[in-house]
Amino acid sequence: MAEFKEISPNASTGAKLNNWLYNRFPTAYDAYKVHMSEYYAPKNFNYWYFFGSLALLVLVIQIVTGIFLVMHYKPDAAVAFASVEYIMRDVPWGWLIRYMHSTGASAFFIVVYLHMFKAMIYGSYRKPRELVWIFGCTIFLMLMAEAFFGYLLPWGQMSYWGAQVIVNLFSAVPFVGPDLALLIRGDYVVSDATLNRFFSFHVIAIPLVLIGLVVAHLFALHDVGSNNPDGVDIKAKDYPKDANGHSVDAVPFHPYYSVHDMVGVAVFLMVFSAIIFFAPELGGYFLEYNNFIPADPLVTPAHIAPVWYFTPFYSMLRATTEVMVNVFCIIVALAAVWAFFRSRLSFMGKVAAVVAALVAIVLLKTFDAKFWGVVIMGGAVVILFFLPWLDKSPVRSIRYRPGWHKAVYGVFVVFFLVLGYLGIQPPSPLGTLAAQVMTIYYFGFFLLMPWWSRLGAFKAVPDRITFAH
Repeated sequence: MAEFKEISPNASTGAKLNNWLYNRFPTAYDAYKVHMSEYYAPKNFNYWYFFGSLALLVLVIQIVTGIFLVMHYKPDAAVAFASVEYIMRDVPWGWLIRYMHSTGASAFFIVVYLHMFKAMIYGSYRKPRELVWIFGCTIFLMLMAEAFFGYLLPWGQMSYWGAQVIVNLFSAVPFVGPDLALLIRGDYVVSDATLNRFFSFHVIAIPLVLIGLVVAHLFALHDVGSNNPDGVDIKAKDYPKDANGHSVDAVPFHPYYSVHDMVGVAVFLMVFSAIIFFAPELGGYFLEYNNFIPADPLVTPAHIAPVWYFTPFYSMLRATTEVMVNVFCIIVALAAVWAFFRSRLSFMGKVAAVVAALVAIVLLKTFDAKFWGVVIMGGAVVILFFLPWLDKSPVRSIRYRPGWHKAVYGVFVVFFLVLGYLGIQPPSPLGTLAAQVMTIYYFGFFLLMPWWSRLGAFKAVPDRITFAH
C-alpha cells in the first residue's frame, strides 16, 4: 500500500478533499496524468482531429438517451410500435429523447466515417499504429451491428422488412445458410422472438463490447502516440526533446486539446440541435417515412432500402449479378496472365498464381450471385482491416504524396457517396451498371494499393512537424 500524501492543516477545504480522494484512489489520478495532463500530442492537429472526441461524445449521448428510452419501450411485437408512439406523445420530453437517439445514430456514422477518412489521408494506420486501426475498424463493425439490431426495435414497416431482407441474406451462405438465418431470427419469419433477440443485443451485449473496444482503442493510441497531419513521428529517438524528455513539438492533451476540442463540440452541438428541433427526419434519410407505419407482414413496401449509412455496402450487394461474377472471372484470369508473363515471381510462384486463379474462377462459377453479393458486402468492410499492410507508400501523409494520389482518394470518396445514394434509390439498369463500376473501383483501390501507392514523385518529408499559429 502506498504511503499517504500529507497536507497542511491550514489548506483549503477543496485541497483537503482533493488530498483525501488522492490517498484513497490514486489510480484515477495516475490515469488522468497518463491520458490527459501528461499525455503529449503533436501541436499541429487541425480540424480533422475533432472527430475522435466527437465520436466519444455521440457514444455517451446514445448510451444516456438509450437508458431513458428503455424505461418506456416494450420489446413485444404486439406493443413495440405503440410504446414508441407513447414515448413520442405522452412521456414528458420523450420526443426529444427519441429524436436525440435517432439523430445520434446518423451523427455517429458521420463522425466515424470522417474520423476514418482522416486516418486514411494522414496514414494514421501505418506502423506503429496498426493495432489502433484494427481496434477502430472493429468498433466500426460493432457499430454497424448495433445500428442494425436497433433498427428493428421501432417495429415500423421499413424496420420489419429491412430486417427480413438482411437476415434472409444469411441463408445464401452454402450448407449452413438456412440454419444460420433461423438462428438469427429465432423463428421462420421476423417475429416477436427476433425482436427480443435484437433488443438484448442492442441494449446489453454490443454496447458492452463497444465500450471495451473504445477503451482499448484509446489505450493503444496513447501507448504509441498520436499521428499528425505531417505523418512525422514525434516519439522517434532522434526527434528533438526538451529538458523533461518530451518532444519539443508536443503539448499536453489537457488543457490544450481538451479546450481545442470544445470548439468542435460547440459547432457539432449547434448542428445536432438544429436537426433535432427543425428536421429530425432529414427528408426521410435519418427516419424513413415508412417507419411511421406499424409493421405489417402482409404488406411489402414498394421499395425496401436500409438506412443511409448502410447503403454504400447495400449497393455493392445489389450490384453483384451474374454479369458481375463473370467480370470478376475475367479480372482474375487477366491477373493470372499478368502474374505468369510479367511478374518477377519464381516459376513455382507463377504456377501457384495460375492454380489459385483457376480455383477462384471455379468457386466464382460454383456459387450463385446472391452468395457472392453477401461476400462482397462483407468484404468491403473486412478489407479495411488490412489497410496497414496494403499501403506501401514511403510516406504516411497525403501532404507529401504525388498530386494524383489525392485524385485517387477523391474519386474513392465520390464513388462511395454515389454508392450510398444509389442504395437508397430503386434499382435500375443504369444505376446497377454504375454501382458495378464503383464496386470494382472500391476493391481495386485497396487490392492494387501495394502497387499504386509506391508510384510517383514523393515530396521530401520535413525532419520536424510543420506548424503555424
